Amino acid sequence: MSEPRPRGFAADRDASLPLTPVSSVVRLRTAVCLLGRFPALAGLDLDLDAGGVVLLSGPNGAGKTTLLRLLAGLLPLHSGEATVLGADLGVDRRSHRRRLALVGHDTFCYDDLTVRENLRFSARAAGRDAAAADAAMARLGLEPIADVVHARLSAGQRRRLALAVALGRDPELLLLDEPHAGLDAEGREVLDALLRDARAEGRTVLVASHELDRTRALADREVVVRGGRAYPVEAA
Repeated sequence: MSEPRPRGFAADRDASLPLTPVSSVVRLRTAVCLLGRFPALAGLDLDLDAGGVVLLSGPNGAGKTTLLRLLAGLLPLHSGEATVLGADLGVDRRSHRRRLALVGHDTFCYDDLTVRENLRFSARAAGRDAAAADAAMARLGLEPIADVVHARLSAGQRRRLALAVALGRDPELLLLDEPHAGLDAEGREVLDALLRDARAEGRTVLVASHELDRTRALADREVVVRGGRAYPVEAA
């Protein structure tokens, strides 16, 4: 049985262009992304199929964060090919954003809004309703602080809120940059459960992490980023 098409996949395209497989969520070919004049990605190839968790490992400065930001449409593609959720990033960096979520070092939440208000605002911006926001709040264990403003949250609480904001958008592609950082033991267990449930929920997760032992146990495969290029790790 063939795999289902990702939601929102663009069926109409120029027949002369290479066909992206219907199960493909990410397809990069010789992708170059510049930070200033520096090639943070230097001809990177990557394929992600729908569903499951992929670990991005590699040293600091290898290009992991740049890769996540490129996929999220926050950085421009300098050269090469990049297709994410059917969108050609060389042409359009915005149309796919409602269908993904990025959790990085910033929460991008409003300091004067409460946990509940931030969640509902973000969910609404992604075309979701209050129920989706409230369900994400409950899943991340944030109900006891639902009426606390963002400015008064601890670092760990902010990290949980950022994860809940992402989950409330119901993303097909979830991009996580060092997601365990700043979380207490309970928060880490909650995050691990989200990663374990990703495939069953039809979600593709790309996780950049230095906590290799913990994240490898949750990932379906691993890709090493080094010198702005990606090297798949062969399964043992």
